[in-house]
Amino acid sequence: MDNLDYGIIGNCRSAALVSKTGAIDWCCLPEFDSPSVFGRLLDKKIGGSFEIIVSDDYTIEQRYKANTAILITKYSNGTDCFEVYDFMPRYTKHNGAYYSPPELIRYVMIVEGKPKFKVNYTPKLNYAKGGTDSYVKPEFIASLTKEGKFDTVFLYTSFNKEKILAGEELELEEDGYFLLAYNEKIFAPTTATTYLEFERTKVYWLNWCSKTPNYKTYNEQITRSAITLKLLSYDKSGAVLAAATTSLPETIGEVRNWDYRFCWIRDASMVIKVVSQLGHENVARRYLKFIMNIIPDKAEKLQIMYGINGEKMLTEVTLEHLAGYEDSKPVRIGNAAYMQKQNDIYGILMDVIYQQLEKFSTDIENGEELWTITKGIVWIVSESWKEPDKGIWEFRTEDRHFTFSKVLCWTALNRAIKVAKILGKKHKIEKWKPLEAEIWQDIYDNAWNDEVQAYTQSYGSKHLDASVLLMEAYGCVDAKDERYIKTVHAIEKELCYEGLLYRYKNEDDFGLPSSSFTVCTFWFINALIKIGERKKAKAMFDELLSYSNHLGLFSEDLDFKTKRMLGNFPQAYSHLALIECAINFSRKESSEHILESMS
Repeated sequence: MDNLDYGIIGNCRSAALVSKTGAIDWCCLPEFDSPSVFGRLLDKKIGGSFEIIVSDDYTIEQRYKANTAILITKYSNGTDCFEVYDFMPRYTKHNGAYYSPPELIRYVMIVEGKPKFKVNYTPKLNYAKGGTDSYVKPEFIASLTKEGKFDTVFLYTSFNKEKILAGEELELEEDGYFLLAYNEKIFAPTTATTYLEFERTKVYWLNWCSKTPNYKTYNEQITRSAITLKLLSYDKSGAVLAAATTSLPETIGEVRNWDYRFCWIRDASMVIKVVSQLGHENVARRYLKFIMNIIPDKAEKLQIMYGINGEKMLTEVTLEHLAGYEDSKPVRIGNAAYMQKQNDIYGILMDVIYQQLEKFSTDIENGEELWTITKGIVWIVSESWKEPDKGIWEFRTEDRHFTFSKVLCWTALNRAIKVAKILGKKHKIEKWKPLEAEIWQDIYDNAWNDEVQAYTQSYGSKHLDASVLLMEAYGCVDAKDERYIKTVHAIEKELCYEGLLYRYKNEDDFGLPSSSFTVCTFWFINALIKIGERKKAKAMFDELLSYSNHLGLFSEDLDFKTKRMLGNFPQAYSHLALIECAINFSRKESSEHILESMS
């Protein structure tokens, strides 16, 4: 049984997944949402890969270089040993701009002996549509496809190019390199220049991580998750991706396979809130700029998601020629959910705007634009909060009055009022407060189900939903509120199974959900912390962390029985919720430590 035993490398322009044996099985160039160059993840036969192959007497170990996005795969047979350092270059140039070319580097470092290995280099451009031909040229191996969209990539290397394409054995006597470039290089790289790229990229990540606070507990997990979220941010526009992949199934053999290489306003705003709490202000500033760029008119309603360059049309297409991950069809590119109406996005975005204004006060760049957006959001929410929608889980059938959507409409008004206070707009506070109160009363009266003794998924429903746990996190109810405590316990009884949570258990467009949505378990753990059941929460958190892969990375879903990771990978939702949980534990422990030292 395959698990998602991959590491992610990237440079905030694109990303690649490297298997635990050193095969690059997923990489899109020049950008995150470009067609794949290597796509074996989605078709083992024709997808294409860039694989380091050693004989059976080698053991293979893998780790990240501490506080970086550089992945090290170590191959050793006791006598001979070498390491492959995989990364995408990213660092600051002399003029202060970031250098993030559409390239990946595999720096091969000799440790001892004379190791031997082979390379399986089979790029399959344009999602492996048609053929890709590779040719040895004096400076590089050129791979090109002429069927459909013309495309090329260039492999520069210190190793014998003919032997690489023939899959023949290479002997390592000194350090070497592979540099895969989307564009032909003006100056041919050398082993020395690629090593310099490694050092510069290493320093960039060490500097970036130095801005993240150190936590007493779970510091390593917080740092790795923060780096992963950074790797899912797109520098050029400020967009934040939901995940680096498309069509990894929520359940093997089923059809819940979606393209996640887009910017969901909800997911991205939640990421930004967490990452800026960790001290990474630039990511937040870029994202707010992305939001400003996609809202041209004051009253234009937001889509729930956009392309990473702000594209509004994300037409969903099926790639019939690809077998799918573990034969789970269809493979989709694009995402039809962009047309859905989800009222929760305004509250989540408003929460981020408030956080940034509170943090940077009124000297924040574009403060006036943010105030205009705030007023626009209040207007849209006032017009639409009474209407049903598709909800956080993007039901593709009927619209409903989802509790989570209503809570976030309340959040939009609550945060807008707080923004008005910061900016001294008293007249708006008085105008908006009655609407805030009206929405809150509506939730209190209609979302609670006396029979179930819980806030339920939607008005008039008996179904429970993990998203309702966030009512406390957004400040709509207090953790000590009897209704909230009963809701947490009802959700535990109904949705908790084998230490993991269902999102919900009612049938949706595709039948009954059969895997656990990882973020929901983190939300439940947070809820337990808040209502004072900390011991149970910590045991559950430690157990959940053990289900990550060998590098501490999480996908979207987990199989209840086997704990196998499923869904798109790595998933921003999972990692932002991991950070929130870990910080909540650390804060509690830090304050307990302070109290102990004072007593």
